[in-house]
Amino acid sequence: QVQLVESGGGSVQAGDSLRLSCAASGPTFSSSAMGWFRQAPGKEREFVAAISWSGGKTEYTDSVKGRFTISRDNTKNTVFLQMNSLTPEDTAVYYCAAQRAYYYNYLSRASEYPYWGQGTQVTVSS
Repeated sequence: QVQLVESGGGSVQAGDSLRLSCAASGPTFSSSAMGWFRQAPGKEREFVAAISWSGGKTEYTDSVKGRFTISRDNTKNTVFLQMNSLTPEDTAVYYCAAQRAYYYNYLSRASEYPYWGQGTQVTVSS
């Protein structure tokens, strides 16, 4: 089974930046699309960003465009989420997720990702 471990979360002030990392195990990482999702208390899990197998294509939810950047380093089996200009609305548990190898479909839907990390907390104060 694929295992994903997030890191880099923490408590920051509005306007600050954080860089989340997700370390993945398994030989199929380089051929799997990766995504970041987040969930705040009492709210549904929502899509944040996704990246294709080679990193050539990315997708973002409208609320983070221009502030967040997703990237990956296939030689290190790691995907990143650079978060700038953070606001209190970004407060949530952030999860990384992986699609099956050579599968590239509905990147914004959590149901399309069979592999998930445990999450890392991001808290942004006013």
